[in-house]
Amino acid sequence: MSLLHAIILAIVEGITEFLPISSTGHMIITQSLMGIPSNDFVKAFTVNIQFGAILSVIVLYWKRFFQSWDFYFKLAVACLPLVIAYFLEKQVDKMLGSVLIVAVSLLAGGILLLFVDQWFNRPENEKTEMSFKKALVVGFFQIISIIPGVSRSAATIVGGMTQKLSRKKAAEFSFFLAVPTMFAASALKLVDNYKLISGENMKLLLVGNVVSFIVAMIAIKAFITFLTKHGFRVFGYYRIIVGLVIILLLIFGKIPAII
Repeated sequence: MSLLHAIILAIVEGITEFLPISSTGHMIITQSLMGIPSNDFVKAFTVNIQFGAILSVIVLYWKRFFQSWDFYFKLAVACLPLVIAYFLEKQVDKMLGSVLIVAVSLLAGGILLLFVDQWFNRPENEKTEMSFKKALVVGFFQIISIIPGVSRSAATIVGGMTQKLSRKKAAEFSFFLAVPTMFAASALKLVDNYKLISGENMKLLLVGNVVSFIVAMIAIKAFITFLTKHGFRVFGYYRIIVGLVIILLLIFGKIPAII
């Protein structure tokens, strides 16, 4: 993987990590289009550049992130279901190379997002606050996102909305939950692949994290404003279009089904 590849993947990560369109899915598609082989370092890279995205949340929500113990306990409760994801790590790694799984997930998730606002968003939701029970439910929704193409952001925001949280509150809790979740995933992947971190690979990781940090800060601000005003429908159409295009490219052999 070249430096240019690393920068492009980091831009994709920064833009898509907090949008309901699946950052992992888009990076797998980007890898396939650029012909990047899915070796151990590339898999580790796509996970580890989430550190930059994590930092963007902490910087943007500095005052709100460092608040009461109650807030941290709720995050901890939401993280409990991650134990399930830990035991499914090998199965997840196998799916990370499948472009077809990504395409189908994008398509199915896109259809769902067309109806989310109609099903769950209500005016009175603005007064609903996060509780420990609601946090646990959101945590279980997050587990669905281990499937490439599903989107951690979409799963957790929809999970929050099923608990009568407003779109904005659900999205913000999703951002906060991303910090411990992505930190744990990135740290574990880094420990498992520490032998691959040579001088050149370290350079790629540093550049990737800096780029993803800058791009994610811009994306988060834009997303919150857009989501509050317009909802999920646009993202649903986007996912459906991308999913169908990728399926057609696979059918006609323009991109490999496995990378």
